[in-house]
Amino acid sequence: MRFTLANWMTVSRIPAMFAIVWLMNRDFPEAATIAFWLFIAAALTDWFDGMIARARGEVSSFGRFMDAVVDKVMVIGLMIALVVGDYFMGYENFAMMLLLCILGREFLVSGMRMAAVTKGIVVEADMGGKVKTFVQLNAIGWLLGARMMSQDLGHLFSPADRWIITTLHVIGMFFYLMSAVLTITSAISYFRRHGHVVLD
Repeated sequence: MRFTLANWMTVSRIPAMFAIVWLMNRDFPEAATIAFWLFIAAALTDWFDGMIARARGEVSSFGRFMDAVVDKVMVIGLMIALVVGDYFMGYENFAMMLLLCILGREFLVSGMRMAAVTKGIVVEADMGGKVKTFVQLNAIGWLLGARMMSQDLGHLFSPADRWIITTLHVIGMFFYLMSAVLTITSAISYFRRHGHVVLD
């Protein structure tokens, strides 16, 4: 197997995640802005790597496997950083409960997939899982954007306009809540269709 451009783009999301988390915990000027735009770049590679692999005829089992794993590692890593980084306007405990639901789902579905593999069954990602990932990325993006607006661009807003930043926070929290709901519903869908691999 050779490392293709698409594979490099996929793997690049891991160091990007570490850099974003580091920036989220720094208070030097523009740290929040760099974190936000680095996240946008990392999220875009999630779309471009598959497109490039298909266009160049370089779709591989390694690429499909790593794309799914890297997505989970990046999303979960950033969600943990959001919860411990005071991004939820005082609702951190509730956000932590939702995060535990998300983590539980990922372990359950991954375990089910491993059990399926032992029986020669491949459990592909369905549309519910893809929508869930899209909503999770939106939640992270809105929350990072709200911090950027508050921390680096707050001087551009008068006290009367601070509601704009609050609105961005609320939108991000809404997407976060929806990502937890979709996480649970997609897990139910997976187990309805493939749960037999661990129940027989």
